[in-house]
Amino acid sequence: MNDSNINNTSHGTITDNNHAALWHGRFAEGPDAVAVEFETSIHVDERMALDDIRGSKAHAQMLFEQGIISKEENKAIQDGLASIEQDLASGKLVIDYSAEDIHSFVEATLTDRVGEPGRKLHTGRSRNDQIALDERLYLRRVIPELQKKIVSLINTLADIASAHTHSLLTGYTHMQHAQPGTLAQHLCAWAWMLVRDVDRLSDSLKRVQLSPLGSGALAGSGLPLNRELVAESLGFTGVTQNSLDSVSDRDYCIEFTSDFALLQSHLSRMCEEVVLWSTTEFGFIDLSEKWSTGSSIMPQKKNPDFAELIRGRTGKVYGDLINLLVMMKGLPLAYDRDMQEDKAPLFEALDTVEGNVMVFEAMISSAKWNLEKMEASCYGGFANATDVADYLVCKGVPFRTAHGVAAQCVRKCIDSGLDAIEKLSLDEMKIISPLFEADIFEKITPEACMKARKTTGGPSPEQTEKQISALKDFCAKF
Repeated sequence: MNDSNINNTSHGTITDNNHAALWHGRFAEGPDAVAVEFETSIHVDERMALDDIRGSKAHAQMLFEQGIISKEENKAIQDGLASIEQDLASGKLVIDYSAEDIHSFVEATLTDRVGEPGRKLHTGRSRNDQIALDERLYLRRVIPELQKKIVSLINTLADIASAHTHSLLTGYTHMQHAQPGTLAQHLCAWAWMLVRDVDRLSDSLKRVQLSPLGSGALAGSGLPLNRELVAESLGFTGVTQNSLDSVSDRDYCIEFTSDFALLQSHLSRMCEEVVLWSTTEFGFIDLSEKWSTGSSIMPQKKNPDFAELIRGRTGKVYGDLINLLVMMKGLPLAYDRDMQEDKAPLFEALDTVEGNVMVFEAMISSAKWNLEKMEASCYGGFANATDVADYLVCKGVPFRTAHGVAAQCVRKCIDSGLDAIEKLSLDEMKIISPLFEADIFEKITPEACMKARKTTGGPSPEQTEKQISALKDFCAKF
């Protein structure tokens, strides 16, 4: 290895034919410059440089162990790839964007540094199986990092919830008052959505645990390759079982992007509630000024822009998923150049949700909660009507009958201009049902309604504490 080669590669200077497109040999003339710019993917796939190097190291080692390259050639390749990896990490070497893709860049740089052995690296493989391997290695590397960020958010929500197991908050259906609950239960509901997202990503990771390398362009190789050896050295559980399918498969891109879309949907729903709760009409949450913006014309404004931006970027992630689905829907086997376009939507969706998770955690952890307004929301609106029915059920009344009695109480309030069942007198309630006693009023306070709901997953403090403990246990696994 010499400094002149490093410098030439670093600045994208082509000193020989090593940097020509890997497929150029059949062509008498090179492609038009505009055509080259149109077809290159290195600006997108450069993030997989280290994964490409890792796969190439394993491939070269297998070639040596199978007697296809010599010990000296393997050492030259291994040392050269290690030097490229080190120099990329340190910044000594920069990506040459005149290269067609990251595979071309790595191989050309290696050949610049080690000479003829570098030309043997591609023996027995195609860019078709090489990119399928790189993508799988990349996803195996980055998805656990995304999971850790989601788990951090789950942990933050559980921490906030633990301080609010008695903080009353109205639950809504159809955006109408439904039943009394707590802030803790609501935050746990958010957290459980995210738990499913983490689990989904783990499930998807299982399906990228098979190595496609050795599938070649579509029909494997006539050389004595050992696919299983490469798979084992790279930490895969095995190899893909059909070489044609191996290079045609982009299920994993679609599956992970689908996971990202669901995660983004959950973040969007959570942000929608943050936006609603931050309004003057609700006033449940006070976002930090660090995570709010003002108005260029209205000096009083404090806008929940970050929640709105997270919500607004949902369409981008959904679009990335549709992009991949439409791209793949009509492709014949095996590889088609359309599949080069798989990386941009996959990476964009990943980057978007990862950033959104981090911003949402910072925003929600710095927010303050207006407990008085939240509790006040539980009064009025007849959120305790179901508890009136439950009171009668405990006295032996069939629920459907009890439901009708509770509805009559609500109707009586509406006709009398009252906004709460507890504002009726006992005598008025007894006219509707003689089974009502004085204890009805203590049974239908918001706090009593909340505490009575002790079924698994309910809003009672005992149940939310169990949920918080379960969420903490889940987070501890990561």
